[in-house]
Amino acid sequence: MTDSSAPTPSAPPSSPLVLNSLGWRDPFRWLATGVRDLLAAPGIAMFYGLCFWGMALVLGWVFRAQPEYTMSLASGCLLVGPFLAMGLYETSRRREAGLPPDLGASITCWDRHVASMAMLVLVLIVLELLWGRASLVVFAVFFNTGMPSTTGVVQAVFNPQNWQFVVVYLMVGGVFAALVFASMVVSIPMILDRDTDALTAGIASIRVVLENPGVMLLWGALITLLVALSLLAWGAGLLVVGPLLGHASWHAYRAAVAPPGPVEPGVQSAG
Repeated sequence: MTDSSAPTPSAPPSSPLVLNSLGWRDPFRWLATGVRDLLAAPGIAMFYGLCFWGMALVLGWVFRAQPEYTMSLASGCLLVGPFLAMGLYETSRRREAGLPPDLGASITCWDRHVASMAMLVLVLIVLELLWGRASLVVFAVFFNTGMPSTTGVVQAVFNPQNWQFVVVYLMVGGVFAALVFASMVVSIPMILDRDTDALTAGIASIRVVLENPGVMLLWGALITLLVALSLLAWGAGLLVVGPLLGHASWHAYRAAVAPPGPVEPGVQSAG
């Protein structure tokens, strides 16, 4: 049951939205603050870390058994992952409010925002289906004799003669990954914090990316690098990296979206 002492959203949905200008050092500061949150609630971090690791193990099994569906499942993980991270956002939010971390509250924090979360899920499902279909089309175009085996996929990726396939595959994946990242980077933390609707949160998230492209590109690169490194040891690194990025993403939202109130120097209104 959700802790009745949980803090109420910091602002009503009608509060004006103000975006902060971000600096190049900010992503590293978010990671450092995320480490402190992780160490303050190691049990909660372990719970969500196990969830992320389980997703990675399933993804690895699909790659070995049905490699043509790897991208589709990966996009599904991108769909599920942010909602798991919502519990980590709640943990960081409780710490900011001076409340003790609570696993039950983190698991049920979404139930106060069902309508907004459902709409966001719908948008992400559409993106996931389009991404999976585009991935299958790329495979079909370049491997018209049939879908390759796991060994065939590895050989295709590392074979210089297949550079066109690799470029197209990465471009297609990159476009959809960028769409998911841009629409999600602050939207779920905003829904949790302000109880805003999914459309407002998604637009604000895209605005954050468009108005701070360099910093957001760096943040996306750091996320990609940490996730890639965490996958080297059978994905076990996600036990730490997953919760760390969840906590850090909350602080990214806090840095990008100003608290409600008068517009301060150096910030821009998103309205």
